[in-house]
Amino acid sequence: MADQSNEQARNTAFAEPLDVSSRGADAGQSSMGTQAVATGVGQSEPLLLGTYTPKIDKKGRMALPAKMRAQLGDGMVMARGQEKCVYLLPQAEFRRIASRIQRASMGNKATRSYLRVFLSGAVEGEPDKQGRVLVPQNLRSYASLGDDIVVIGVGTRAEIWDRESWDEYLAAQEEGYSDIADDVLPAVEW
Repeated sequence: MADQSNEQARNTAFAEPLDVSSRGADAGQSSMGTQAVATGVGQSEPLLLGTYTPKIDKKGRMALPAKMRAQLGDGMVMARGQEKCVYLLPQAEFRRIASRIQRASMGNKATRSYLRVFLSGAVEGEPDKQGRVLVPQNLRSYASLGDDIVVIGVGTRAEIWDRESWDEYLAAQEEGYSDIADDVLPAVEW
C-alpha cells in the first residue's frame, strides 16, 4: 500500500503532458542547435535530446555536452532522479516541479516523504569556464556514478546515469518499447 502511495506521488509530481497548443507551435533552434518549444511569452522551455558519454574526473566534475549548455543555462539544479540516476534541470524547470510537489496535499505521507528526499538532495550548480559542473558526492553515490557515465536528454531535463546501469535499463526497456507506446501515445495527435 505504501509503495502504491509513493508511486502515485511520483506520478503526480512528474506526469504533466506538454501542451504546445497553449504555448504556440513555434519550434526554434538555439545557437547551439538544440530545439526549444516557444512558450508564447518570450521564454522557451528546453527540449533536451540525445545521448552523450562524458567522463567524471577525479574531482567529480563532468563536462556538460555543448548542445545542452545553452538549454540548461548558467544556473541549474541537480537532484536525485528515479531509477538511480541524477536529474539535471534548468532552474525554472526545477522550481516548477518543486512547486507542483509542494502544492500536493501535505497531509499525504508519501508526498511529504518524496518532497524531503527530492529537495534534500538537490544542489544548485553552474558550469565553470570549461563547461564542467561538479556532480556532488552524495549524488554520485546515490546513482553509483563512476567515471564512465551517460548523459541523456529527456525533454525538459537531462539525466546522468552510470553507463552500465543505463545500458541495462535501455536493453530492458527496448524490448517492450512498442507495447509502452500503445499506453503512452494514444492521447498524442500526430
